Amino acid sequence: MRESLDLSFAATLESMATVAERRAECSHPAGSGNVFADLNLPEADDLLAKAELAAKIIAEIQRRRLTQSQAATILGIDQPKVSALKQGRLSGFSIERPMRLLLVLGRDIEITVKGRTRSKSPARLHVA
Repeated sequence: MRESLDLSFAATLESMATVAERRAECSHPAGSGNVFADLNLPEADDLLAKAELAAKIIAEIQRRRLTQSQAATILGIDQPKVSALKQGRLSGFSIERPMRLLLVLGRDIEITVKGRTRSKSPARLHVA
C-alpha cells in the first residue's frame, strides 16, 4: 500500500513538473489587469469600471436572492436592463448609472482623487 502511494505521489509530482515546464514555454504576454486595454479598446478604463460596478450590482442581487423582476422593481429599471447587466451588455449604461443603482441597493460609493503613481503613466480610473 505504501509503495502505491509513493508511486502515485511521484506521478503527481512528475505531472506538476510537466505543467510547470509547459507554462514556462508559453510565450504570451502578461496582461495589464484590464482586458479592455489589452484589446486596445477605446476608453478601456471606463469599460473596466462599468464591468466592475455591474459585477458588484449582480453580487448584491444574488446576495439578496432576488429574481431579475424583483431586482428591476427595487432598482426602478425594467427586467431586460437587469438581464443586460447580468450578461455584461453595458453599452447602454453610463458610468454614473451603475453607481446610482448601487446607491439604491444601499451600497456606499467612495470616490478618491489622487496623484498618479508614476509620472509618465496616464491617469487611470479604478473601482475597488
